[in-house]
Amino acid sequence: MSCLGNLLWIVLGGFVLSAAWLLAGLLCCLTIIGIPLGLQCFKFAELALAPFGRDIVYQRTGAISLLANLLWLLLLGLPLAGLAAALGLALCLTIVGIPFGLQFFKFAQLALMPFGAAII
Repeated sequence: MSCLGNLLWIVLGGFVLSAAWLLAGLLCCLTIIGIPLGLQCFKFAELALAPFGRDIVYQRTGAISLLANLLWLLLLGLPLAGLAAALGLALCLTIVGIPFGLQFFKFAQLALMPFGAAII
């Protein structure tokens, strides 16, 4: 079932979200300081292609993760969260799209605070 869900996910906006995460990762990797941010973006770009069957768990982390999240939020977090929330809202307008819309809302939360998140 998760295979079918992932295929529909890609068609219904998962590819767009994955491309946005990939672009954010490439932009972050332009600087030496941004490379850790970019590597995290690449992980989430892969997750955005096949989110069904996986879960995101937030762990308690230290001050470095908090600083990285604040820097991320100011630079790229808000546009990615806005994109994911807009796609989620559009899909939740239909009955069939509600499960996909809820996945987009999880990605909106992830876009706001990606550091300290682990994919299971």
